[in-house]
Amino acid sequence: MLDKTQYSPAEVASMMQELGRNASDASKILATASGESKSAALLAAADSLRANVQSILKANEIDMANGKDQGLSNAMMDRLKLTEERVADMANAVVSIAEMDDPVGQVMARWERPNGLDISRIRTPLGVIGVIYESRPNVTADAGSLCLKAGNAVILRGGTDSFNSSRAIHGCMVDGLKSAGLPEAAIQLVPITDRAAVGEMLKGLNGRIDVIVPRGGRGLVERVQSDARVPVFAHLEGLVHVYVDKSANLDMAVDIIVDAKLRRTGICGAAETLLIDARDADRLAAPLVEALKQRGCEIRGDEAIQKLVPDVNPASDADWSTEYLDTIISAGLVDGVDGAIRHINRWSSNHTDAIIAEDSEAVERFFNEIDSAILMHNASTQFADGGEFGMGAEIGIATGKMHARGPVGVEQLTSFKYAVRGSGQIRG
Repeated sequence: MLDKTQYSPAEVASMMQELGRNASDASKILATASGESKSAALLAAADSLRANVQSILKANEIDMANGKDQGLSNAMMDRLKLTEERVADMANAVVSIAEMDDPVGQVMARWERPNGLDISRIRTPLGVIGVIYESRPNVTADAGSLCLKAGNAVILRGGTDSFNSSRAIHGCMVDGLKSAGLPEAAIQLVPITDRAAVGEMLKGLNGRIDVIVPRGGRGLVERVQSDARVPVFAHLEGLVHVYVDKSANLDMAVDIIVDAKLRRTGICGAAETLLIDARDADRLAAPLVEALKQRGCEIRGDEAIQKLVPDVNPASDADWSTEYLDTIISAGLVDGVDGAIRHINRWSSNHTDAIIAEDSEAVERFFNEIDSAILMHNASTQFADGGEFGMGAEIGIATGKMHARGPVGVEQLTSFKYAVRGSGQIRG
């Protein structure tokens, strides 16, 4: 299938239908596979990732060179880049998922009715999951591992920019499946870069895909949400805010905002807007802004910030709604926690928002009145990550309110069924 670059619509449709059939067949086996076999497959996959690190890095070099030629942004190149350390982290994440409890079959709740009926709510796999992603080749391992652990088959459609890296990583995942005697079709990678393959996935492959998870830029996610004929777990952007209250410890605030913005600028948990309590701006504004500027971050501030701190570029209305994914941050003064809540509720993408404060009442108001998937107090927003939440890894951060919200990990990739046990009860 990889010996040519262009396919007719009929060829793409046929290829994708075959992937769907294979995934559906595999999902039926995975639904009753033992936790031990799934863990064994993941541990073997992690071993294969470690053993094949140089092959993976060589494949990544091809993608990086292509990305440079295509003019990918620094943020996209950072997402795309693999190093020995990142491959090791990828393998460690697979091991962490392998070591988690098997969610399938877990009794979520159990109760008895007055008529003696015994009712249990039990975790079950979703079935077949389609994951469409850009740049990040580690998603191949993260998504494959999480779906397998939750008893689901997965069809992975990586981006053109990460195609070679994703293929190399996918080969390691297949090694794990073979080692444990599980169907290779449990984790499939779309073997072509033709965009028509995405369209086929969004149609649902004749009902064989149960949910789609997009992970990438706004254009990708908007297309998926607009065109998908199956449920979608997604977020459009990470318009992440950090509010520094007048009660904040200044040294802590400086450390947090520098990390939240600059540790990795290209991830969805990176801070994009800094809000500072106007009631203590003389103490807070200059140290916070200067700490960012000293590390090469461009500040786009409102008029109040520009008056307090020199060499700050003016912020436009567009800046408050921009996910920079770069060394740029918008900054403004707000009227305490009330002003922060108003600003965030207007501009937030409901991904992650943080407050730095020692005033417990301000923190509670912030947590109660902002409806984002993740809220943080006195911690860097770079912790908005399934691995940091103890989930081993994540497929993405869901900002919707149906089924999954926040990091999408193993439990979020399950549904449930009811088991009702009686002793001859009738309703007549």
